[in-house]
Amino acid sequence: MNPHDYCQEKAAKSGSSFYYSFMFLPAERRQAITALYAFCREVDDVVDECHDVSLAYTKLDWWRQEVARAFGGTPTHPVGFALQDVSKSFSLPPEQLLEIIDGMAMDLSQSRYLDFKGLQLYCYRVASVVGLLAAEIFGYSDRQTLKYAHDLGLAFQLTNIIRDVGEDARRGRIYLPIEDLQRFKVPASEILEACYSDRFEALMAFQAERAVQYYDQAFAQLPPADRKSQRPGLVMAAIYRALLDEIRRDGYKVLDRRTSLTPLRKVWLAGWTWMKG
Repeated sequence: MNPHDYCQEKAAKSGSSFYYSFMFLPAERRQAITALYAFCREVDDVVDECHDVSLAYTKLDWWRQEVARAFGGTPTHPVGFALQDVSKSFSLPPEQLLEIIDGMAMDLSQSRYLDFKGLQLYCYRVASVVGLLAAEIFGYSDRQTLKYAHDLGLAFQLTNIIRDVGEDARRGRIYLPIEDLQRFKVPASEILEACYSDRFEALMAFQAERAVQYYDQAFAQLPPADRKSQRPGLVMAAIYRALLDEIRRDGYKVLDRRTSLTPLRKVWLAGWTWMKG
């Protein structure tokens, strides 16, 4: 299996909305964004699947070294070879790939966030940086597009946090800021015990509104000249906004279940959004 086939298989197996967002791209750009996505999956899997914290740190350090090898011409992993290949055509600063790893490492040392400002740093590293790299691959003519990519990445991560509250709690992590829990009088114990209440629903409605504000802010910053090239991000936004709407209609029942869209609906949203341009 060649490196790009490996990345393609990694992306397809995930079933992520990210995969549907670049299915209409020209081959070269699709190959590049798939390599980036495979890299993100590899380092994210280290944190989610490795229960020995010291071993997880060691594995993330290995990936830092692999980034250096990939951009130094001596990769050893299929994803490293793919990144080396696509970096010839697209600007993928290795420093930003390392920042993604730094974000993943935060999960190994921090399971709570005091306020939204602290959470923003995490979201920036694991999502906004990905958005900035993706914008480079998709192409842009106006640097204002980078502000759009930054905020859209943040909106996506806030949506992920809302969807995965229960799943994350079972892993011992609560990303909802402590100041928000206190404001809505929702103790962490109720989240850990999957206890629903009107207070919890109000808390989640507040989180959803914050995510929507970042979607709106991102769209407002996308220059018309770059709208066509940045369609993959708009496709993903359509899918994620639909997911957020489903969660809202379900009354934010995210503690004991995971809301998702069917593959058919994702394909429909992707095609409709792409054609709309």
